[in-house]
Amino acid sequence: MSTTADPLAALGALPGVAESVESVRKAVDRVYGHRIMRRRSNAVTSEAALRAARGSAALSGADWALEEVRRRTDFGTDDKARMMGAALRLTAEAGQLLSIWRQSPLRVLARLHLVAAASDESRVGRPRQAGEAVDEPLIELPLPDAREVSGRLDGLADLIIAGSSAPALVTAAVVHGELLALRPFTSHNGLVARAAERIVLIGSGLDPKAICPAEVGHAEQGRAEYLAALEGYVSGTPEGMAAWIAHCGRAVEFGVRESTAVCEALQRGAA
Repeated sequence: MSTTADPLAALGALPGVAESVESVRKAVDRVYGHRIMRRRSNAVTSEAALRAARGSAALSGADWALEEVRRRTDFGTDDKARMMGAALRLTAEAGQLLSIWRQSPLRVLARLHLVAAASDESRVGRPRQAGEAVDEPLIELPLPDAREVSGRLDGLADLIIAGSSAPALVTAAVVHGELLALRPFTSHNGLVARAAERIVLIGSGLDPKAICPAEVGHAEQGRAEYLAALEGYVSGTPEGMAAWIAHCGRAVEFGVRESTAVCEALQRGAA
Protein backbone atom coordinates (compact mmCIF):
# COMPACT_ATOMS: atom_id res chain seq x y z
CA MET A 1 0.00 0.00 0.00
CA SER A 2 1.03 3.60 -0.54
CA THR A 3 2.86 5.53 2.18
CA THR A 4 1.08 8.79 1.41
CA ALA A 5 -0.95 10.61 4.05
CA ASP A 6 -4.12 9.00 2.69
CA PRO A 7 -3.09 5.59 1.30
CA LEU A 8 -6.70 4.54 0.72
CA ALA A 9 -7.25 7.55 -1.52
CA ALA A 10 -4.08 6.63 -3.39
CA LEU A 11 -5.58 3.22 -4.14
CA GLY A 12 -8.64 4.96 -5.52
CA ALA A 13 -6.40 6.51 -8.15
CA LEU A 14 -5.16 3.16 -9.49
CA PRO A 15 -6.02 2.41 -13.14
CA GLY A 16 -9.54 1.06 -13.49
CA VAL A 17 -10.61 1.71 -9.90
CA ALA A 18 -12.52 4.90 -10.69
CA GLU A 19 -14.51 3.01 -13.31
CA SER A 20 -15.36 0.28 -10.78
CA VAL A 21 -16.44 2.88 -8.23
CA GLU A 22 -18.66 4.66 -10.76
CA SER A 23 -20.23 1.43 -11.97
CA VAL A 24 -21.05 0.41 -8.41
CA ARG A 25 -22.52 3.82 -7.58
CA LYS A 26 -24.81 3.73 -10.62
CA ALA A 27 -25.97 0.20 -9.81
CA VAL A 28 -26.69 1.07 -6.17
CA ASP A 29 -28.57 4.21 -7.19
CA ARG A 30 -30.77 2.18 -9.53
CA VAL A 31 -31.93 -0.28 -6.90
CA TYR A 32 -32.48 2.47 -4.34
CA GLY A 33 -34.66 4.19 -6.92
CA HIS A 34 -36.91 1.15 -7.33
CA ARG A 35 -40.44 2.10 -6.36
CA ILE A 36 -40.83 -0.88 -4.02
CA MET A 37 -38.12 0.73 -1.84
CA ARG A 38 -40.52 3.53 -0.95
CA ARG A 39 -42.98 1.13 0.66
CA ARG A 40 -41.23 -2.10 1.54
CA SER A 41 -37.57 -1.36 2.08
CA ASN A 42 -37.56 -3.29 5.36
CA ALA A 43 -38.63 -6.45 3.55
CA VAL A 44 -35.84 -6.00 1.01
CA THR A 45 -33.30 -5.45 3.79
CA SER A 46 -34.40 -8.61 5.61
CA GLU A 47 -34.21 -10.73 2.49
CA ALA A 48 -30.82 -9.25 1.55
CA ALA A 49 -29.47 -10.15 4.99
CA LEU A 50 -30.55 -13.77 4.61
CA ARG A 51 -28.95 -14.01 1.19
CA ALA A 52 -25.79 -12.29 2.43
CA ALA A 53 -25.39 -14.85 5.20
CA ARG A 54 -25.98 -17.69 2.77
CA GLY A 55 -23.30 -16.31 0.40
CA SER A 56 -20.72 -15.76 3.12
CA ALA A 57 -21.22 -19.24 4.55
CA ALA A 58 -20.88 -20.75 1.06
CA LEU A 59 -17.42 -19.21 0.72
CA SER A 60 -16.46 -20.79 4.05
CA GLY A 61 -17.56 -24.26 2.97
CA ALA A 62 -21.26 -24.36 3.91
CA ASP A 63 -22.92 -24.03 0.51
CA TRP A 64 -26.62 -24.50 1.22
CA ALA A 65 -29.58 -23.71 -0.99
CA LEU A 66 -31.37 -20.53 0.04
CA GLU A 67 -34.57 -22.39 0.90
CA GLU A 68 -32.61 -24.71 3.18
CA VAL A 69 -31.27 -21.69 5.07
CA ARG A 70 -34.78 -20.29 5.27
CA ARG A 71 -36.25 -23.57 6.51
CA ARG A 72 -33.68 -24.67 9.08
CA THR A 73 -33.82 -23.68 12.73
CA ASP A 74 -31.07 -25.91 14.15
CA PHE A 75 -27.62 -24.64 13.30
CA GLY A 76 -25.61 -26.68 15.77
CA THR A 77 -25.79 -30.21 14.37
CA ASP A 78 -22.53 -30.34 12.35
CA ASP A 79 -19.68 -28.15 11.10
CA LYS A 80 -21.55 -26.80 8.09
CA ALA A 81 -24.66 -26.05 10.12
CA ARG A 82 -22.55 -24.23 12.71
CA MET A 83 -20.87 -22.22 9.95
CA MET A 84 -24.24 -21.21 8.57
CA GLY A 85 -25.42 -20.24 12.04
CA ALA A 86 -22.30 -18.12 12.51
CA ALA A 87 -22.91 -16.34 9.20
CA LEU A 88 -26.51 -15.58 10.15
CA ARG A 89 -25.48 -14.21 13.54
CA LEU A 90 -22.79 -12.01 12.00
CA THR A 91 -25.11 -10.55 9.39
CA ALA A 92 -27.56 -9.61 12.13
CA GLU A 93 -24.83 -8.25 14.39
CA ALA A 94 -23.12 -6.07 11.77
CA GLY A 95 -25.89 -3.48 11.79
CA GLN A 96 -25.56 -3.05 15.54
CA LEU A 97 -21.89 -2.08 15.35
CA LEU A 98 -21.94 0.79 12.87
CA SER A 99 -21.59 3.55 15.47
CA ILE A 100 -18.59 1.85 17.10
CA TRP A 101 -16.65 1.03 13.93
CA ARG A 102 -15.21 4.47 13.19
CA GLN A 103 -14.06 4.98 16.80
CA SER A 104 -12.88 1.46 17.66
CA PRO A 105 -12.61 -0.93 14.72
CA LEU A 106 -10.53 -3.45 16.67
CA ARG A 107 -13.25 -3.67 19.28
CA VAL A 108 -15.76 -4.36 16.52
CA LEU A 109 -13.58 -7.08 15.00
CA ALA A 110 -13.23 -8.73 18.41
CA ARG A 111 -17.00 -8.62 18.83
CA LEU A 112 -17.55 -10.13 15.38
CA HIS A 113 -15.26 -13.02 16.23
CA LEU A 114 -17.03 -13.61 19.53
CA VAL A 115 -20.39 -13.71 17.75
CA ALA A 116 -19.11 -16.03 15.03
CA ALA A 117 -17.33 -18.47 17.34
CA ALA A 118 -20.11 -18.51 19.95
CA SER A 119 -17.64 -19.84 22.51
CA ASP A 120 -16.13 -18.70 25.77
CA GLU A 121 -12.68 -20.13 24.99
CA SER A 122 -9.85 -17.78 25.92
CA ARG A 123 -8.64 -17.49 22.31
CA VAL A 124 -12.01 -16.19 21.09
CA GLY A 125 -12.50 -12.46 20.60
CA ARG A 126 -8.84 -11.52 20.43
CA PRO A 127 -6.07 -11.67 17.80
CA ARG A 128 -4.17 -14.93 17.77
CA GLN A 129 -0.95 -15.24 19.72
CA ALA A 130 2.37 -16.77 18.72
CA GLY A 131 2.06 -20.50 18.20
CA GLU A 132 -1.72 -20.60 17.90
CA ALA A 133 -3.03 -22.43 14.86
CA VAL A 134 -5.60 -21.00 12.46
CA ASP A 135 -8.55 -23.04 11.27
CA GLU A 136 -9.18 -21.54 7.83
CA PRO A 137 -8.66 -24.48 5.45
CA LEU A 138 -10.07 -22.82 2.34
CA ILE A 139 -7.45 -20.05 2.31
CA GLU A 140 -3.99 -21.48 1.72
CA LEU A 141 -1.94 -18.28 1.45
CA PRO A 142 1.14 -17.85 3.65
CA LEU A 143 0.10 -16.98 7.19
CA PRO A 144 1.66 -13.86 8.76
CA ASP A 145 3.02 -14.38 12.26
CA ALA A 146 1.29 -12.94 15.32
CA ARG A 147 3.65 -9.98 15.56
CA GLU A 148 2.97 -8.90 11.99
CA VAL A 149 -0.76 -9.39 12.53
CA SER A 150 -0.71 -7.07 15.54
CA GLY A 151 1.15 -4.32 13.69
CA ARG A 152 -0.99 -4.48 10.58
CA LEU A 153 -4.23 -4.57 12.56
CA ASP A 154 -3.13 -1.43 14.39
CA GLY A 155 -2.32 0.18 11.04
CA LEU A 156 -5.71 -0.74 9.62
CA ALA A 157 -7.45 0.63 12.70
CA ASP A 158 -5.50 3.89 12.40
CA LEU A 159 -6.64 4.28 8.79
CA ILE A 160 -10.29 3.76 9.72
CA ILE A 161 -10.17 6.13 12.68
CA ALA A 162 -8.32 8.83 10.72
CA GLY A 163 -10.87 8.70 7.92
CA SER A 164 -10.21 8.92 4.22
CA SER A 165 -11.43 10.64 1.09
CA ALA A 166 -11.37 7.25 -0.66
CA PRO A 167 -14.63 5.87 -2.05
CA ALA A 168 -16.47 3.42 0.20
CA LEU A 169 -15.78 0.57 -2.22
CA VAL A 170 -12.02 1.06 -1.86
CA THR A 171 -12.14 1.18 1.94
CA ALA A 172 -14.42 -1.86 2.12
CA ALA A 173 -12.18 -3.84 -0.24
CA VAL A 174 -9.05 -3.02 1.76
CA VAL A 175 -10.67 -3.96 5.08
CA HIS A 176 -11.91 -7.23 3.59
CA GLY A 177 -8.63 -8.06 1.87
CA GLU A 178 -6.43 -7.18 4.83
CA LEU A 179 -8.43 -9.35 7.22
CA LEU A 180 -8.31 -12.30 4.84
CA ALA A 181 -4.60 -11.82 4.30
CA LEU A 182 -3.88 -11.64 8.03
CA ARG A 183 -6.41 -14.17 9.32
CA PRO A 184 -6.00 -12.51 12.73
CA PHE A 185 -8.22 -14.94 14.64
CA THR A 186 -7.91 -18.66 15.19
CA SER A 187 -11.13 -19.32 13.26
CA HIS A 188 -13.97 -17.74 11.24
CA ASN A 189 -11.71 -15.14 9.58
CA GLY A 190 -13.53 -15.28 6.26
CA LEU A 191 -16.90 -14.65 7.87
CA VAL A 192 -15.47 -11.82 9.96
CA ALA A 193 -13.77 -10.21 6.94
CA ARG A 194 -16.98 -10.22 4.92
CA ALA A 195 -18.99 -8.87 7.86
CA ALA A 196 -16.47 -6.04 8.22
CA GLU A 197 -16.79 -5.24 4.52
CA ARG A 198 -20.55 -5.13 5.06
CA ILE A 199 -20.14 -2.66 7.94
CA VAL A 200 -18.04 -0.33 5.78
CA LEU A 201 -20.48 -0.40 2.87
CA ILE A 202 -23.44 0.35 5.14
CA GLY A 203 -21.75 2.84 7.46
CA SER A 204 -20.19 4.80 4.61
CA GLY A 205 -23.61 5.68 3.22
CA LEU A 206 -23.09 3.74 0.00
CA ASP A 207 -25.65 1.14 1.09
CA PRO A 208 -27.32 2.57 4.22
CA LYS A 209 -30.31 0.19 4.12
CA ALA A 210 -28.09 -2.90 3.62
CA ILE A 211 -29.82 -4.01 0.43
CA CYS A 212 -26.73 -4.63 -1.75
CA PRO A 213 -25.17 -7.78 -0.25
CA ALA A 214 -21.63 -8.09 -1.54
CA GLU A 215 -21.45 -11.53 0.06
CA VAL A 216 -23.88 -12.76 -2.59
CA GLY A 217 -21.62 -11.44 -5.32
CA HIS A 218 -18.44 -12.92 -3.87
CA ALA A 219 -20.14 -16.32 -3.76
CA GLU A 220 -21.61 -16.00 -7.27
CA GLN A 221 -18.22 -15.23 -8.76
CA GLY A 222 -16.99 -18.49 -7.25
CA ARG A 223 -14.41 -19.44 -4.66
CA ALA A 224 -11.63 -19.88 -7.25
CA GLU A 225 -12.06 -16.33 -8.55
CA TYR A 226 -12.37 -15.01 -4.99
CA LEU A 227 -9.07 -16.59 -3.98
CA ALA A 228 -7.34 -15.51 -7.20
CA ALA A 229 -8.40 -11.91 -6.58
CA LEU A 230 -7.23 -12.18 -2.99
CA GLU A 231 -3.81 -13.29 -4.21
CA GLY A 232 -3.69 -10.02 -6.15
CA TYR A 233 -4.36 -8.09 -2.96
CA VAL A 234 -1.71 -10.01 -1.05
CA SER A 235 0.83 -9.35 -3.82
CA GLY A 236 0.63 -5.64 -3.02
CA THR A 237 1.21 -4.69 -6.66
CA PRO A 238 -0.88 -1.89 -8.17
CA GLU A 239 -2.36 -4.35 -10.66
CA GLY A 240 -3.18 -6.87 -7.95
CA MET A 241 -4.75 -4.28 -5.67
CA ALA A 242 -6.83 -2.86 -8.51
CA ALA A 243 -8.00 -6.35 -9.48
CA TRP A 244 -9.12 -7.05 -5.89
CA ILE A 245 -11.03 -3.77 -5.69
CA ALA A 246 -12.67 -4.51 -9.04
CA HIS A 247 -13.63 -7.97 -7.79
CA CYS A 248 -15.26 -6.41 -4.73
CA GLY A 249 -17.06 -3.93 -6.97
CA ARG A 250 -18.49 -6.73 -9.08
CA ALA A 251 -19.60 -8.44 -5.87
CA VAL A 252 -21.62 -5.38 -4.87
CA GLU A 253 -23.14 -5.22 -8.35
CA PHE A 254 -24.18 -8.88 -8.10
CA GLY A 255 -25.73 -8.02 -4.74
CA VAL A 256 -27.63 -5.18 -6.40
CA ARG A 257 -28.91 -7.58 -9.03
CA GLU A 258 -30.07 -9.97 -6.32
CA SER A 259 -32.00 -7.28 -4.45
CA THR A 260 -33.45 -5.89 -7.67
CA ALA A 261 -34.93 -9.34 -8.28
CA VAL A 262 -36.33 -9.27 -4.72
CA CYS A 263 -37.90 -5.88 -5.41
CA GLU A 264 -39.47 -7.17 -8.61
CA ALA A 265 -40.85 -10.23 -6.81
CA LEU A 266 -42.34 -8.06 -4.05
CA GLN A 267 -43.83 -5.75 -6.64
CA ARG A 268 -45.51 -8.64 -8.45
CA GLY A 269 -46.88 -9.90 -5.15
CA ALA A 270 -48.30 -6.47 -4.31
CA ALA A 271 -49.91 -6.02 -7.71
